[in-house]
Amino acid sequence: MCAKSPDELAKERLARIEAAMNLEEPDRVPCWGVGGDIVPAYAGITQYEFCYEPEKTLMAIEKFLRDFPFDTGMAGLMGLDGRVFSVAFSEFPDISPGIAFITGPIHDALGDKYCRYPGREIDENASPQFIGGTFMQPEEYDQLIEDPVGFIAETILPRVCTNLETKRKAMATWVRVGMELEKGARLGGEVGRISAELGYPYIPMGWAYAPMDIIGDFLRGISNAALDVRRYPDKIKKAVDALTEPVITYALDACKPINAEVAFIPLHLNEYLSPKLYNEFYWPSLKKVIIRLYEEGVKSEVFFEGHHEPHLETILELPRGWGIAYFEKTDVVKAKEVLKDHTCVMGGLPISLLVSATPQEIDEYVKTLLEKVKPGGGFILAPAVGTAPAITPPENIHALISAVEKYG
Repeated sequence: MCAKSPDELAKERLARIEAAMNLEEPDRVPCWGVGGDIVPAYAGITQYEFCYEPEKTLMAIEKFLRDFPFDTGMAGLMGLDGRVFSVAFSEFPDISPGIAFITGPIHDALGDKYCRYPGREIDENASPQFIGGTFMQPEEYDQLIEDPVGFIAETILPRVCTNLETKRKAMATWVRVGMELEKGARLGGEVGRISAELGYPYIPMGWAYAPMDIIGDFLRGISNAALDVRRYPDKIKKAVDALTEPVITYALDACKPINAEVAFIPLHLNEYLSPKLYNEFYWPSLKKVIIRLYEEGVKSEVFFEGHHEPHLETILELPRGWGIAYFEKTDVVKAKEVLKDHTCVMGGLPISLLVSATPQEIDEYVKTLLEKVKPGGGFILAPAVGTAPAITPPENIHALISAVEKYG
């Protein structure tokens, strides 16, 4: 039998994923790919080399994508979240989508305090780290509410980035950032070429954010944001409302030029809030973002971090078929029962299992899980997080792919 061509493979994989998203039964359960620390480790290079040396980056990505044929190729370029920059540039649709992620070279150019990169602030073989921080005081909520874009651009970013502290340094910095963005775009194009040659589908993907996470991740820090809902409830509500439209603006600007079918939205504060606080402060603005994207023809892939069981029912407030609910620690069997025929459910494989189990244990786990969640379609098997540690045994990744092919 002749091997399938890359185009045939890509069409088959895409049809599988789209069927699950559309709450239908595909030929088998799709298996979402992994990336992260395992990619450079598997290629025998350091994290520093993966983040800063393009030729080695492409070699590592191609090797991983070739050897581990998931339905999606998630081994890609390394970048940490910088969505606050997209908000700051939300008035400039040609710029805001490009600066949503902080790569190593952009981190160097900005001198930002949000991130730590290997070979810079941390060891050359350490994972890139987003640490956030507190860069806004409570008394500044009024300024954020009055002009969220201007306040972030003119007050927060110079505090966060050492190379934006003066106007003269800022001029040179933004030129350097532009040069690095151009290099990054070329590198991303090469990753796309490699993926296509290996039969991975092109799934145009944009991105958005939960408005309250802008406050928690980039302005006040997670702990302060969680406390502010009790200390300054009215200020938080007004600030979240003020940030919602800029988030929607840059999300649409990221999706429309590439005809994105999906927008990825990672959640962070959801696990820290009780159902009452979640429904009062967090969910209304997030729901508005998801529905606005859906009305514009873009589904959302929302990564519900942590344990999201207390908030599962709220997802039913969204339109049927709105997108993908990707769960980290939430029991996907329970989630599938609650959300069946309404929402595509994704997740189910603990990273701890992928790292520490035997191939046989992974095979048995996948078989048992799929027996429960496969019927009726609308399910995508995925690791609990898309980034696998460097110590993940390659034989376990092969066992995962094999088990899905057998039982999916």
